[in-house]
Amino acid sequence: MTENVVRLDDATFTYPGGSSVGGFDFAIGRGEAVALIGPNGAGKSTLLRGILGLVPLTHGRMSLGEPVGEASGPMADAAARPVTAKHSDRGMLGFLPQSMEFDLDFPISLEQVVMQGRYRRLGLLRWPGRADRAAVRHALETVGLEELAATRFGQLSGGQRQRGLLARALAAEPELLLLDEPFNGLDQPNRDALVATLRRLKRDGVAVLVSTHDLELAQQVCDLVLLVNGGQLSFGPVADVLTLGNVQRCFDGVEVEIDEHTLVVPGHEGH
Repeated sequence: MTENVVRLDDATFTYPGGSSVGGFDFAIGRGEAVALIGPNGAGKSTLLRGILGLVPLTHGRMSLGEPVGEASGPMADAAARPVTAKHSDRGMLGFLPQSMEFDLDFPISLEQVVMQGRYRRLGLLRWPGRADRAAVRHALETVGLEELAATRFGQLSGGQRQRGLLARALAAEPELLLLDEPFNGLDQPNRDALVATLRRLKRDGVAVLVSTHDLELAQQVCDLVLLVNGGQLSFGPVADVLTLGNVQRCFDGVEVEIDEHTLVVPGHEGH
């Protein structure tokens, strides 16, 4: 059996005083990639941030390797026993958000940006050592940017910067990588490079949860699909879940076209 990296059991995540998404029952094992698909505002980013511990778990249970979290707080079940996730448990996660603000005129190299991914391991008082430099070098090799390590970050193309930020997440040596719409705005060469990177990560045993509208990505790279709209609608192998009926139910009220290459959802970003 594949060892689970993350498991959710009837989990709900709720912003304080705000909206929630719930009903999540799924697990991701080492070397598995899951496509997270749903309309804008469906809760995909909330789920990713919930796994990161940035949005409270208010119902159910979540495990990262070993059980580290149960619902807590005023909205949790009265019978739930609060469990606080330890700092080390979150250290197994890598995250590439949908957008990041960078001053492209700031004189910082790609290698220095990627080294930022080691800061959690370094702490406040330790300078990067041999292991840190090796992790940065390996991360750059994984995304195919090792030859640009000394280049100023602002001089890279948009696609190269995106891959550089992925390398920053990989420098932390995560067991689970969370990606929020990483293919938005990428040209074909950078898209192909990112697909190759995800395949390599799977071979290395990294688990991946990637939010996307790109059906071709799900078919090329992912083993499983998680359909979300306000909560979990369906989860399972790509061929079983990514059907026209399921996708129409997920994108309720929106005309959907689907073929072997692309999921087309008018009025939504992405492909």
